[in-house]
Amino acid sequence: MTACAIEPPAAESEAPQAGCVITADGAYAARLALDGDCWFPERWTLDGPEPYAVPLPGNQPEEPGTEVQPMGDGRVLIRRPTDGRHVFTLLYPTGPGTGELLIGAVECPDADTGLRLLPPAPCGRKAYALAVGRYTSTVWLVAGGAFGPEHVAEIPGRCSGGVWLDHAGRMLALDREVGGRTKAVVVDLERGGEVSPLLQIAAESDDRLLLADADSGLLLIGSDAPEPGEAPRLGWGVLGSTLPVRFPECLRVPECAVTPFAVQPGQVLMPESCSVALRVDGPLGSWLGVWRPAEKQMRHLAAPEGWLAGAGWWTREGSLQLPYSTQAVPCGVAHWESPGPEAPVGGEGNRATDLDGAAAGPHQDEPPTPSTPAPVRPVPLQQAPLGRLVTK
Repeated sequence: MTACAIEPPAAESEAPQAGCVITADGAYAARLALDGDCWFPERWTLDGPEPYAVPLPGNQPEEPGTEVQPMGDGRVLIRRPTDGRHVFTLLYPTGPGTGELLIGAVECPDADTGLRLLPPAPCGRKAYALAVGRYTSTVWLVAGGAFGPEHVAEIPGRCSGGVWLDHAGRMLALDREVGGRTKAVVVDLERGGEVSPLLQIAAESDDRLLLADADSGLLLIGSDAPEPGEAPRLGWGVLGSTLPVRFPECLRVPECAVTPFAVQPGQVLMPESCSVALRVDGPLGSWLGVWRPAEKQMRHLAAPEGWLAGAGWWTREGSLQLPYSTQAVPCGVAHWESPGPEAPVGGEGNRATDLDGAAAGPHQDEPPTPSTPAPVRPVPLQQAPLGRLVTK
């Protein structure tokens, strides 16, 4: 069975995750790093000549359920859950110590209500959180407001996901479950949380938005419309287009979950030329996939050793940046240069290359092999037709 990975947010009882969150412009990242058995926040600076990390430990180790997110000015937002409250604080380095600016808290006394940070806002000045209750979901502005956390929108239904559709941070796409079906909707944060449909591929399908690029309008979609009752397929469409959503066969990897995590920006009006980075998880390990809608195959690349799995970003020029951390290199970024849209994919003598230039990744006709270390207001896609399920 092949699936595109659609995972709910981690439960607060779980241990913190080792991945990282990156600002929309790729300037900063933040993660929870491990020192022995203790977790502490860490900020990475990525827009200089060399990446470097600054530890931001508090007075005690962080508890399970803690989240961090980098802001555009280099500070790090941290969410700490405690006794039905979620406390938000901005962290910043102060010489040898860590400065903390308390923003405020959001009360969630109902045990059925969970709260998590949404992906970094494109502007870098604001941060949002999503509280999901039994029957409604609430968007909170938790950093960048005038007087602490602010209630922004309340949406009927249980929402998940979270994808920004514009550069201003106004249009937020969420996957809303109502009546047992999940459909992606758009929430206008400047019009009181006005909700409009975005995806409805088939009446009985679950249609989620996984990723979007504001420049080209490219959307990465997960839906069970092609095979009702089976695992979701990974497809693509274009925001505002009348063309059908397409579900390429090349994005199916047997017995593996395929998750898109980064889209190349700057390809204005050229969605089919955008490079997409995907994380592939299977029984033999995890590795990288790189694909464009215009191509009929996906390149398979070995992940760099210590990759903070699922994290990375594209430059406008087509360079894929992947943060990693090893004992030898605690803060590193591996680079992979896209060969360009016209370059052929697959075939003998034309294998995908590893991040250090060595041959890597399975041949398109071979089963995947484990990854090996390497050094270093939008127009809705409402009633989007299926058309031919496989077009590329």
